[in-house]
Order: sequence, then structure tokens, then C-alpha cells
Amino acid sequence: MDLSTLRWFFFWCTFLNYLFLGGFFLGFALAGDKIYQLHRKWFALDRDSFDTIMYVLMGVYKVLIAVFCLVPWIALLITG
Repeated sequence: MDLSTLRWFFFWCTFLNYLFLGGFFLGFALAGDKIYQLHRKWFALDRDSFDTIMYVLMGVYKVLIAVFCLVPWIALLITG
């Protein structure tokens, strides 16, 4: 596999993951009550705990995207 293919792979990986993260945020921002009601049927959570868990999940996912997709893509751009 050549560097050009790896660059494109990490570019699309980064783009699609950030697109998914944006959808996750929009879904939570626009339909947070409905998502909470759905999860409340399965788990005994109050709204504050649910909001905290969702916020932490978005933050962890953002860091993982940066570490495993964005940084390798930038490194390949620099070395290319």
C-alpha cells in the first residue's frame, strides 16, 4: 500500500467519523428527550446522569478520532 492510498484512507476515515460525531451531537441536541425516554425504559438513569454520560461519550469519541484518524492523516501529509 502506497502513501497516497493511506492518505486518502485516513482522510475519509477522519471525515466520516467527524460526520458521525456531528450526527450524534445533532441527534442529542434536537431529540435528546426522545432518546432519554427510550433509554429510560432500559436503564434506571436520571436526566442529569444521562446528559453526563452522553457528553462524556462524545468527548471520548472525539479524542479517539483525533488520535487514530486525524493525527495519522496529518503525519502522512507532512511526510508526503
